Amino acid sequence: MKIGRFQVMAILQAARAKQLGLPINEAKSWGLNRAIFYAAAKRGFKGKAMRSKGPETSMKVVEGKRATYFLGDEMAYCFKSGGKFYFTIGKSFQTENNYHHQIMKKFSGAYSKAWREALQIVRQYPRETLLSQNSFFQNVYRPRRDELAAKWTEMVGES
Repeated sequence: MKIGRFQVMAILQAARAKQLGLPINEAKSWGLNRAIFYAAAKRGFKGKAMRSKGPETSMKVVEGKRATYFLGDEMAYCFKSGGKFYFTIGKSFQTENNYHHQIMKKFSGAYSKAWREALQIVRQYPRETLLSQNSFFQNVYRPRRDELAAKWTEMVGES
């Protein structure tokens, strides 16, 4: 199965969020949310980006209400329901189940190896790079997106 830029973005964004302190399931939700957001933006989605001038990460979530979350200067909507916290686009939650089906499943048995590599990659960068939407995209994701897609596709073929 071919691993594409969508999966690369989701894993690197999840690793970024994990490195910046989000619990694993919320990090996966963030990763899938950002991959969906950037895929929509690439296709002409015209959303106004909100920028934070406040703390590195911030969130005010009220049970059953949509809220905003800032990971550095990047904003996403989130929702808390039944004690679980998910990022959303419209009325669609990005859950750990969604991440499993849209990202992990594509890797067959090679996901753990790709995840470890993604964590290793983001750990090479200063916190300031990870906190900046533009710096993350330009310095972490963009230079290696095609290389990782090819490498991880090959890994899947070997597993």
